[in-house]
Amino acid sequence: MPRYEYRCRTCGDTFEVSRPMAESSAPADCPAGHDDTVKLLSAVAVGGTAAGGSGTAPAPSGGGGGGCCGGGCCG
Repeated sequence: MPRYEYRCRTCGDTFEVSRPMAESSAPADCPAGHDDTVKLLSAVAVGGTAAGGSGTAPAPSGGGGGGCCGGGCCG
């Protein structure tokens, strides 16, 4: 079940609430009983590797650049 982070505008406490995604926009009361809360935008960290992967990201292939000659003529 997803966890959503809230901040109480009255006391400044930050807290989390676990609830179904269908209820993600429902208001949440502060643990101290205040009802003036705001849902915070949380960064999501997604980790892991594909099955059989080495666990590291592939190295950039280099090259790239742009322009008419692939970047070789630009200083």
